[in-house]
Amino acid sequence: MTKTYTTFKFAVTDGRATITLNRPDRLNALTFQVYRELTDCFYHLRSAEDVDVVVITGEGKGFCSGGDVSDIIGDLVNRDMKEVLDFTRMTGELIANMRELDRPIIAAINGVAAGAGAVIALASDFRVFADTAKIAFLFVKVGLTGADMGAAFLLPRIVGQARATEILMLGDSIKAQDALRIGLANAVVPVDEVLAKANEYADRLLSGPRYAIRLTKRMINNEWTMELDSAIEAEAQAQALMLMGYDHREFLASYREKRAPRFEGR
Repeated sequence: MTKTYTTFKFAVTDGRATITLNRPDRLNALTFQVYRELTDCFYHLRSAEDVDVVVITGEGKGFCSGGDVSDIIGDLVNRDMKEVLDFTRMTGELIANMRELDRPIIAAINGVAAGAGAVIALASDFRVFADTAKIAFLFVKVGLTGADMGAAFLLPRIVGQARATEILMLGDSIKAQDALRIGLANAVVPVDEVLAKANEYADRLLSGPRYAIRLTKRMINNEWTMELDSAIEAEAQAQALMLMGYDHREFLASYREKRAPRFEGR
């Protein structure tokens, strides 16, 4: 993938795309331009056949502190309704593009993840927290609805309805160990090990059957709105395709030959 971006660091190496938010002096707060480029980046990743996993993190002491108060909040109060709605729709488009990308996304949460930063972490498939990190869906703390950027859709599916209601209505910060306890974090490690742990997940995913992993994410997304019978039928069709695929047959051959499988992502 040859795309370049001006508001964050972006690199692709051996099937792994790494996005590093790069405004450390502002705890990687988002500007209009960062929002736009991130949204476009996740859209373009859909057709990037050299990328099989994405790692997103922040430079310095923060993951992402949300929308920049000076650049975004101070500006929006002077805009008309259509312009404000165009902005909020773009922020939702970012999250939709993350969920609709059929590659796993790993958030390496090295510090505070607040507001929009919390939802970006939420929209990822894996979340690795620094033991000093906190996450806060703080929208109600600033007089806004806790239902922003898809948070009210995604959070109950991860932590349950009751816990999500508490988090979104109170807006309190959640410490890393508490995030782990309620299922919002996959792992908690010392801050200097966050990116390494995220890349450990990435290595495992890259060594696996990549097309099967892509299809798994597609099915997880698709089945959120299905009733049981439809979900079972959809899984039957998906699994039938995979049973005829190269990687499954390679597994069978490796089992018979008593060796590790060499998956090729097909």
